[in-house]
Amino acid sequence: MITTLAVVAEAVFAGGLESLVMPGPVIADHAKYEAGCSQCHQPFSKDSQDQLCRDCHEKVDADMRNKQGLHGNGMAGDMECKHCHTDHEGREADIIQFDMEVFDHDSTDYPLEGGHLLLQCNACHTSSRKYRDTPHNCIDCHRDEDLHQGLLGETCSNCHNVNTWHNNDFEHGKTNFPLRGKHAEVACNTCHIDQQYKDTTADCFGCHRLNDAHARRYGTKCGECHAERGWDYIHFDHDRDTEYPLDGRHDKVHCDACHTGILHEMPPATECVDCHDRDDEHQGRYGRDCGACHKPQGWSEASFEHEGKTRFPLRGRHQEIECGACHRGNVFTESLQTQCYSCHRPDDVHQGEQGKLCTACHDAAGWNKNIRFDHDMVRFPLIGLHAVTSCDECHPSAVFRTAASDCNSCHRTDDVHELRLGTHCESCHNPNAWSLWEFDHDTRTEYPLDGAHEDIGCLGCHDQPAPQGISLSTSCAACHRADDAHDGQFGSFCGRCHRTESFNTVEIR
Repeated sequence: MITTLAVVAEAVFAGGLESLVMPGPVIADHAKYEAGCSQCHQPFSKDSQDQLCRDCHEKVDADMRNKQGLHGNGMAGDMECKHCHTDHEGREADIIQFDMEVFDHDSTDYPLEGGHLLLQCNACHTSSRKYRDTPHNCIDCHRDEDLHQGLLGETCSNCHNVNTWHNNDFEHGKTNFPLRGKHAEVACNTCHIDQQYKDTTADCFGCHRLNDAHARRYGTKCGECHAERGWDYIHFDHDRDTEYPLDGRHDKVHCDACHTGILHEMPPATECVDCHDRDDEHQGRYGRDCGACHKPQGWSEASFEHEGKTRFPLRGRHQEIECGACHRGNVFTESLQTQCYSCHRPDDVHQGEQGKLCTACHDAAGWNKNIRFDHDMVRFPLIGLHAVTSCDECHPSAVFRTAASDCNSCHRTDDVHELRLGTHCESCHNPNAWSLWEFDHDTRTEYPLDGAHEDIGCLGCHDQPAPQGISLSTSCAACHRADDAHDGQFGSFCGRCHRTESFNTVEIR
């Protein structure tokens, strides 16, 4: 025990009391100070710790005193250093915990505005220098981007701002060529090549020679037609200055579409077919007078009056059909039939079984609309539920004559009796509903139901399929052979002794 105390005492003496109560190793950059706690801590005085930090970190101390930089702008005041930078967390601990994603650059001397907001941090803050040492002057970062090559000095802000290089504040209006319209959006070096600002041409063609889509066919005075707002803003009024006003779609056609030659030497023809011969999808079959049907508003705006000028007025679906669907030859020499079947033979789903007079049932509104067929005029009038049944329920084929008229042909799958009552459903049921049935066994058969027979369900006796018709024996023994307590000793004519009310009612005749 004495030896142990001696060792502890020696350790306390050698390392100081602080080394025994140290909460953990310091970070790697502070490791060299770990043995001398007094460089960062003053015993029994927490208030002096911040000043000890600032004594070592002189630049940070200067920022805080001058209220500049990150620590001077955003962190000066009562906040202690250890609030953000805790130590004794181990050699590998990150006591700065700087997160680029959430860092607020406005807390520095250089708030990010305009185009700078879109930059990645490493675009300005390179690994070769600390963040605080990053320069603030434009030219320091953008020297390589200076298209003027220093000819306009290093104070970029004289013309440019932080939004983009193209947004410059130079007042071109003070020159003899104010920038208007599209010119206000053009980059300086588009006109001032190689930073040449003197003797720059102010003539349109001098700059736009390569943009002349007309290849000089319209001359070199661009301003006679175009405006500085853009090439598409035309001063020239075709309606006023020519004998061919531009109506409808012509007003949107590019000049070169019609003016293919030299403007004043080769005036274009004014007939429709002269320009639209290649667009004639009728291939000349409808003649050369396009205006007889079409208008400048567009080819689809056809105005030919079929009803007034022909003997076949277009009604219903016929109004939606393309001309070429019927007129496949020369419109002036062909002779078209006007009967439905002459055009619609391939559409006849009835395969000729209903005749050729389509209008007997259909009209021009459509094959499936306004059908006038009266089913009551055929051998199977529609009554009851049949009247509200869709046609294809009974007529899976449009060849209507093939449809059967007997109940069992359609309702075989609905037969809950499973053919035990035959195939003549109409004997009991009617078209109003399956549940509305009526059958009088006494009058409809040769076997009246009396006594106990009145309470027996139909299938009690009719227990076998009868697809060819019902044929049951009326002999008692035919049904009650298994119930014969006499084992056939008294014959098969049970009615000599028994009554239909009950087997127990015996009356010997």
